[in-house]
Amino acid sequence: MHSAARTLTGEDELGTIEVRLDAGSSVEVERSVFTALFDASVVASRAPYLHALERSRIKFDDLVKLARIADIPYSLVFAPLEAVERQLQKKSDTLLAGVSKDAFSLNSRSEVRLRDVELIVKDLLRKQELLKKLDDTLVKNAVVGCLRGSRDSVAGDAARLRDVLGFTLTDVKAAKKKSAALDLLIGRFEAKQLLVSQSQQDFMPQRLPRHAKFSGLCVRDKKVPFIFLTGGDAGANPEPAGRKLFTLVLLAVLVAQGKFAPVTYDDHTAEQIVDREYELAGEVLMPRLEVRELSASTLDGVVAGADVFKVTPSAFVMRALRLGLISREKAEEHLEVLAAEFAKRPKRPARRPRPENALRKYNGTEFSRRMVHQLDRGAISQGEFRRVVLLNKLKATQIQQFREAL
Repeated sequence: MHSAARTLTGEDELGTIEVRLDAGSSVEVERSVFTALFDASVVASRAPYLHALERSRIKFDDLVKLARIADIPYSLVFAPLEAVERQLQKKSDTLLAGVSKDAFSLNSRSEVRLRDVELIVKDLLRKQELLKKLDDTLVKNAVVGCLRGSRDSVAGDAARLRDVLGFTLTDVKAAKKKSAALDLLIGRFEAKQLLVSQSQQDFMPQRLPRHAKFSGLCVRDKKVPFIFLTGGDAGANPEPAGRKLFTLVLLAVLVAQGKFAPVTYDDHTAEQIVDREYELAGEVLMPRLEVRELSASTLDGVVAGADVFKVTPSAFVMRALRLGLISREKAEEHLEVLAAEFAKRPKRPARRPRPENALRKYNGTEFSRRMVHQLDRGAISQGEFRRVVLLNKLKATQIQQFREAL
């Protein structure tokens, strides 16, 4: 991730952008100000912005629309560059106070850019602050930093983290499906005030662009940290529940270590991952002693092992490789077959979720329940509830439907 304002050089510093008003008149704004505001925002790839750069002109109405989408006061376009840079730095500092500047990347070359998740992070920060303001039952979070500076073994840290998060391996194994195991862990995490938001395209403040290939992120807070899980484009290949499960635990490991960053990892390569965070997440879900009792020499064994621990077969292959149960050559062979089989899976047509269910998953069930309680006790108005919780996607008459979805 990077600073909100890029370094302006060459042609970017020169010239103006003509803003055409309704009455046929126009006003010019500095091109450097225009690009500083929008180039690092969620509208940087939108046609009106690109056309404005190409033609050095834009309609005032289009400018206002871009500013609204980017969550930028349009009046800043007419401000001096120095004032704009101060505002951008302030915005960046606010966002990066909740999320680290550096992505935590595992075997992946994918880049996570601030503008790809900016409005989502701002929304989660807003949710955290409002919940803390209204809910006096919140306590200091026991998960945040609980493993910071630990000198215990990986197995010891894993056992401690499972205990703090309130689940056992027996709980996970007993789940009938991987999706059920994911739901179980989310429920246990949220019971510990570790809130979980899941990507829901068209029901978030911004759509995740296709190039944003990352697994999730965590947003800092001493009481209600947020984990945000991506899930792929709803119309493409959503991440399997087993992969989400591992991502969820990996992000919980970061929270326990007091780290808050986007996470992107690739479990389709046999390159060894040496990071302790990854090893710890693996030990939490697939303990060394238990994995050693299973076979990873055949693909059937890999699939069976993955089903036991409710992870993807690829994750089980990587765990077996780390533990020396299979060679790198065998791991690569398994991963190639698994990738080919996944690619051949029939693409299911996208189903648009019911709005109340999509909003529940994006907000997280625990946040939603707590905010419904605040609405019921009169601590928040219907209008504020619709704006912060429902993102104005549901009418006041539909609040009951949202309530029932919980």
